[in-house]
Amino acid sequence: MAEPKVVHSTFVVERSFPKPVETVFAALSKPQKVSQWFAEGPGHDLVEFTMDFTEGGRQLLVYRMKAGTPIAGTVITNEARFQEIVPNGRILMATTMKLGDKRILASQITFELVASTAGTDLVCTHQGAYFEGAHPQMAKMLEGGWNDLMVKLGRALEAQ
Repeated sequence: MAEPKVVHSTFVVERSFPKPVETVFAALSKPQKVSQWFAEGPGHDLVEFTMDFTEGGRQLLVYRMKAGTPIAGTVITNEARFQEIVPNGRILMATTMKLGDKRILASQITFELVASTAGTDLVCTHQGAYFEGAHPQMAKMLEGGWNDLMVKLGRALEAQ
């Protein structure tokens, strides 16, 4: 049998935040809040970030990697469509990632928010299909990236 050209992977990142569900949901759904923890970062220059948080709405993140990173100068484009929004409960989006002009990933990302006695439990499930041109360890790299993003989200929530 031939080697498959598409590699599939699922990972789950879970975090608990000492904030009410409404506060965590706002950090995932309000463009200015999402930009703080998701779009902005020290390793890249933000080229564009737009977000239409409605079912069927589009989120676009374009950034250029800075010098000193493994892919310095590369433009990365992440595009998402919001498939389902349950206020204070769930956000599901279908996403793609491009390195330069080459699409390397399509994924489904689900955020589930559960109220707890300590605040909010957030479960982020990433189901990806990695195409030719993706780094062989792309799934592990993305999982690490999402863990880092959850730390940034926690810091943004602490500041509120």
